[in-house]
Amino acid sequence: MNISAHPTAPAETVSLPDAQNVVTTRHKAVELQQAAVVFGTGDKAVTALSPTKLILDKGDFVALVGPSGCGKSTILRLVTSLIKPSSGAVLVGGRDASIRHLRMGMAFQNPTMLPWLTIEQNVMMPLKIVKPFKSTFRQDRKGAFRDRVHALLGQVGLRDFAGHFPWQLSGGMLQRANLCRALVHDPDLLLLDEPFGALDQFTREELWQILQDLYLDRKPTVLLVTHDLREAGFLAQRICVMSARPGRIISDEVVPLPQPRAIDTIYTPEFVEMTQNLRALIAQVRQ
Repeated sequence: MNISAHPTAPAETVSLPDAQNVVTTRHKAVELQQAAVVFGTGDKAVTALSPTKLILDKGDFVALVGPSGCGKSTILRLVTSLIKPSSGAVLVGGRDASIRHLRMGMAFQNPTMLPWLTIEQNVMMPLKIVKPFKSTFRQDRKGAFRDRVHALLGQVGLRDFAGHFPWQLSGGMLQRANLCRALVHDPDLLLLDEPFGALDQFTREELWQILQDLYLDRKPTVLLVTHDLREAGFLAQRICVMSARPGRIISDEVVPLPQPRAIDTIYTPEFVEMTQNLRALIAQVRQ
């Protein structure tokens, strides 16, 4: 698989709260501009992320892979503004990440459903707290919003489980509901941190296909963190490989396979060669 340079577009200079004269392109969904993260000071300073450049266009699906502790989840925290870069800049929708200009959806390895709420109520939760939906939640929760939730649950095969509680569902069913909750408010940006890591292989592959269908139907910008190279290759349009800590992106490659992809794709010679090359590269950077 050939390394493909990500195209750059005409840039402009803008002023940001935490950085001056930052070069940005307004149509980019996510930009890390030599963003670095250092925890602590002096002799106790630990560099979690070396200066890193990453660009996601609107509608991109990018997977981050690499050895444990390389900074994959740190990048997600930068994009969500849970942490700030020690140097460089992080832009989301062309503005500083802390401004929260774009709607975000997130799904993690643990679905974290509220056990006292039904699946319908759990999935509907973003509509209660995210603009502009929250302003009409009281009048729409039993009408338009309920229809929206049920339509999404129907896409993942859970329409008949809307009234069940989380403890009544399997792990795979909960993760389907988790994806619905992350997408119900039509996010511009979907962040996924090992969302299928705790599931068995058969359930995982089933959810890959479900996520692919949801992505192709809605086309949010997606940033996926995963240790599963087959998951990255099946779902993503580009795969970024990170080095061992202090992490940085050392490879940004386009997946040379058209979408949608059937699960049998992961057994083709081209796909196997791609994942073997990724595995060999990660083995090198772990040393």
